[in-house]
Order: sequence, then structure tokens, then C-alpha cells
Amino acid sequence: MKSLNNQVQSVSQLLAITQLAIPGYQRPYRWSAKNIADLFSDLATRQEKSAYRLGSVVFHQHTDTKRGETLDIVDGQQRTLTLMLTVKALIEVLDDESRSGKDKATRFQRQDLRQQLAALRTPIDAFMARQCFPSRDSELNLRRNYLELRRLVARPEFDEQQIDFLLNRCQVVCFVLQDISEAFQFFDSQNARGRDLAPHDLLKAFHLREFAEHEASLKAEAVAHWERLPSDELANLFAHYLYRVRQWAEGKSARYFGKSEVDLFKGVNLDQVGHFPYVEALRIAHHFVDEYNSQYQRKIDGQCMAFPFHLDQMIINGRRFFEMAEYYQKRVAAIVSEESDSARGQAATLLGEALTLQASKVLRTLGSYERRHRTGDRYVRAMFDCALIFYIDKFGSQGLSLAIEKCFIWAYRCRIRQRAVQLATMDNYVLEHNLIRAIRDARLPGDLHGCTLPSMSKQENKNNHNGTEDELVELFREMKYYE
Repeated sequence: MKSLNNQVQSVSQLLAITQLAIPGYQRPYRWSAKNIADLFSDLATRQEKSAYRLGSVVFHQHTDTKRGETLDIVDGQQRTLTLMLTVKALIEVLDDESRSGKDKATRFQRQDLRQQLAALRTPIDAFMARQCFPSRDSELNLRRNYLELRRLVARPEFDEQQIDFLLNRCQVVCFVLQDISEAFQFFDSQNARGRDLAPHDLLKAFHLREFAEHEASLKAEAVAHWERLPSDELANLFAHYLYRVRQWAEGKSARYFGKSEVDLFKGVNLDQVGHFPYVEALRIAHHFVDEYNSQYQRKIDGQCMAFPFHLDQMIINGRRFFEMAEYYQKRVAAIVSEESDSARGQAATLLGEALTLQASKVLRTLGSYERRHRTGDRYVRAMFDCALIFYIDKFGSQGLSLAIEKCFIWAYRCRIRQRAVQLATMDNYVLEHNLIRAIRDARLPGDLHGCTLPSMSKQENKNNHNGTEDELVELFREMKYYE
């Protein structure tokens, strides 16, 4: 048993372990059809590799009074169970083909694969017979996923090459620990020292794996800016700006950016995705930018072309993701900083564009009104910033002053109408009065400026402070949006 510790094991070797067990304290089995689809996509696209790591499995070795020596899976349960279901489905498909007399035409021509699957039947059946899953969710998910896996492995494209890759070249790193507290401590250390990995950390790990092999030398350069930024700045960039804009532009809720939402920032790997029409514009831009920047003329004129990122575009996995994060971190920081600077002057500029007196006054008011630091006011300011950043991302500085006015009236109408603004209030308001989606659908700046916003009456004002009107209401009245 000790020989298993700190060892790399193939899937076939892992599933042949006869002491595997899922302890009662484990969370329910929750892998979804999407997780399975991602696994099979990996199998299809990574077959050129001599070995492919699926992660690690942490075991707690102990002696059970009924079962003897046992290896409890402390970390890696979801992956291990799914692999077990996949191999069990393969065994069942082999049985079905044998019973139907398809032996000569079957995909299982290789005798070594037949023998491997036959050898795995006993330990897998024994595990299924002895393992108890106290959660009803686990039982339902296992059954549902097994049926889906049977459909997938029965497809002709899941051929002997993929079966061999799954069994013999897909690997896990095994760790065997003797003490349960030590096992949990190890598990915690593998997961950001006792805390769940932040969503942006998960994205970093994913996109590092997505680097093209010929770009391996660029990894350090691509993540250098990322590594220099404090974790809370990256968390703020994704949760408060990138996630909200992308979701709201699609008319979807954007309250919390957690681990289950990271797929929003996973897109296409241009070296692996097929030549589908929807990818071609990205592929052209990707290669053209690289070709332009590599020409010898750039050594003379010193020019460098940035990739044309847009907040709501398809993500290009790998290097372009890190470039995108750096681009928007700098872009958002510059806009927010210039907004703050503009709040201190009579006339202002933003991104080099001279603003009208009215737009300057909006920014000055937002940076100075008395109750701007309340939680609800911060939510409303986030709405304003997201809308303005999205506008600038699409139209640049053209029509910027009118855009500032529009975004202000749209966002702060929510503040004036509500006694209290909570996260749900902000999210619901955006979805009901979605200026961000209107920006997405606009073809010209004038399309947005032609978007009519309703004025307010005194009766709608629920945010009076001791019966007095604040600077926001005064500005609404001055702009003819308050009656």
C-alpha cells in the first residue's frame, strides 16, 4: 500500500485498487452532464500526448473493522467515480456486442484492451456492491451519468485509440496518508491553504493548461502582469466588471461570481477547435495580430497592434485570456481613476475627450455627494460604471458626454426610487431596465442617445433624508428628469 503514495497511476491502475471506499463524510456526487462532456472533449483533443494528468487523488489509509484495510478517498471522489462509471459502461457495451454476435465487427479488436476491461470488472463490481451512498442525490446523479456514459462510449467515434488513451495514458497522482487529520490538512493545502480557490485562480489554472505547445516559452510573460496584481484586484475586476457586463448584456442575472460561473470565461482553443464559421473571425484576428507584430518593420517603426478585445466576445483560451485580463485591468482602472479625477474639476476630460459641463458635473457629483459610501450607493455606482465601461469598450470616446448623462439617469433612478438598494435590487433593476443590453444592440452611438429614459416624480422619491432632497435629486431636476 505504501508504494502507492506519491505515485503516478493510470486510470486502469487506479480502478484496479481493491480497497477503494467513499467515506460517509464526503459530499454527494454532483458531477453533471457538462462535466462529462468536458472530460470526453479532453479525451478527444489530448490524444497526441504521451500522458495526460487528470489531477490528484488523496487517500486516507486505515483499517476498518468490517472491511480490513481501506483507502478512503478524501479528495478526488467526483473524478474517480466518473472514471469508474465510464469503464463500467465500456464493459457493459462490450458484453452487449458479444451477446449480439458482433464479435468480429466490434470496436474491441485489441486483445489487450479486452483483457484490461475484463480484469477491471471484478474490482469495479465489488466496489459498487459494498459502497453505500447515503445521499439520494448521489444515487440519482450516478444513475443519470451512467446512462449518459453508456450512450457516449457506444458511439463509433469512441474508438480503441480513445479507450487505450483513457485506460493507459490518462493518469492521476496518488497520495496516501495514515492520519485523518493529516489527510484533511493535505487536502486543504492543495486547495489554497484551507480556502476554496478563488474563481480567478481556477481560470488561471485552466488557461495555463490551454497554452499551445509552441507558445510554452510565452507563459511566463503572459502571466507576469497577472502575478503582479493583488488577488483582491483580480477578484474585483472579474466579479464587479467583466462578469456583470457579460451577463447583463445577455439579459442574465449577475449577482455572484463564484466557481460555478467560471465557464463564462472559457472559450475556444484555436489549435484544437474545428474550422467552424463562428470561429473564423477570431482565428483571422489572432493570426493577423501576431503576424503584424512579428514583421521586421515593427523593429523600425516601433508600433505594436493590440488584439481587438471586446467585453462580450468569445474568449480565446490560453495566451489571449491573460492578455485580455491585463487589457481590461488597465482599461477599467484608467476609466475609474479618470472619473475620480474629473470629480475634482469644473471641466473634465475622460480618455482624452473634453467633457461637456453637464457631464463634468455628473462625475463631480458622483465623487462628492454625501451618502455615496453607503452599500446601496456603491451598488448603483457599479451599475453606472459597468454601463459606461461597456459603452467606451464599444464606441470609444465618441458621444461620451451624452453617454455619461444617460448612464447616470439610468443607474441613479434606481437609487432615488428605493429606500434601500441591495444586491438583488441592483440585479433586478438592470434586468428590468437593461441599458447595458441596449448598448450591446446599438450600431452607432446615436442609437443609444435615442433611447428614451423616463423622468421621475416627487412621489417616486423613496430616498429622501429627513424630508430633504440630496444632490442627486437636484441634478435630476437640473437635467429635466425630475418633476
